[in-house]
Amino acid sequence: MTTQTVYLALVDGLSDWEYGHAAAQINIQAFQQQPGRYEIKTVAESLDPVRTAGGVRMLPDVTVADVSLDDAAMLLLIGSDSWEAGANAALGQLARRFREAGKPVAAICGATIGLAREGLLDDVKHTSNFNGELGTYGGSALYQETRVVRDRGVITAGGASSLEWTREILFELETSRPTTVDAWYELYREDSMAAFERLMASVQD
Repeated sequence: MTTQTVYLALVDGLSDWEYGHAAAQINIQAFQQQPGRYEIKTVAESLDPVRTAGGVRMLPDVTVADVSLDDAAMLLLIGSDSWEAGANAALGQLARRFREAGKPVAAICGATIGLAREGLLDDVKHTSNFNGELGTYGGSALYQETRVVRDRGVITAGGASSLEWTREILFELETSRPTTVDAWYELYREDSMAAFERLMASVQD
């Protein structure tokens, strides 16, 4: 089995609370159907360190120019005020490369602005933090007032919906059986022993 790479894009000021569940569940092998199928690599416009919104210093593994689509499974774009400021053009262009190659892209919060700017929301249903945040773009009629949308390989969500965003990412990647993904989501949403028992039972079935 060839290991596929899920690229996590790093930008200055990225929102710490938005990517954690997704990165962890992609990397942790315990509940996966094919352990070792995916690995996480961080990507940025340069190899310079970035500072998250929480002040955490992060180092990219590769630059945008070094990304190989041959073994790429998905691109994750995380929110930051820098998207609203018009930055991160190279990452928006990378998202276009992924879509042109038929690879899925997941964007949350302000990163959805980058997709809209590249025209990648013009023909798919999508959402963001609120209607109007994306400005003027070709797909405004397809905007959905909901927490998360997954449509033809494009996953979008508002910044307060990281759990829902992660759930759709796991469905798209088929990391685990649907019942396991649903049980995982219920555990983190409900924080109950019953939800934990459903998760463990879904793995043992």
